[in-house]
Amino acid sequence: MPELKQMHSGHAPAVLAFERANRAYFAASITDRGDDFFDQFTDRYNASLAEQETGVCAFYVLVAEDGSVLGRFNLYDLENGTARLGYRLAEEAAGRGVATATVRELCRLATARHGLRTLRAATSHDNTASQRVLTKAGFVPVGPASPADLGGESGTWYQRNLQP
Repeated sequence: MPELKQMHSGHAPAVLAFERANRAYFAASITDRGDDFFDQFTDRYNASLAEQETGVCAFYVLVAEDGSVLGRFNLYDLENGTARLGYRLAEEAAGRGVATATVRELCRLATARHGLRTLRAATSHDNTASQRVLTKAGFVPVGPASPADLGGESGTWYQRNLQP
């Protein structure tokens, strides 16, 4: 059974392998990270961990029994009880309810561990899989998301009010 764990330095090799293995799959529905992401992965990863230490963000990985990463589930801009949610799931785990279950678990952790009351997530109009995940996880559409919010695409902001 996969386990959602807060990201730490030991996860770096598995996270890089996950990003490389799923790059083309992700690029079909979200903006590609670009070659620089992979060329500068160690520096970016360490910067993310440093940012997480400040409490501004919380990064999680969904780890399979064999230690491989099946997904990344992140909370950004934690402020005043609110954060933005971002996630990506490996192609091999897609379409089986894994993302929905993990987003629900992250909502629980957002309240219990981070004291959050509201989560927001933006998804493009073309990303119907992400729209389904958010809706099934209790998020509701709250307004348009601009191309600046979504790497050049238009979409919708979703929001979920969390219960303590």
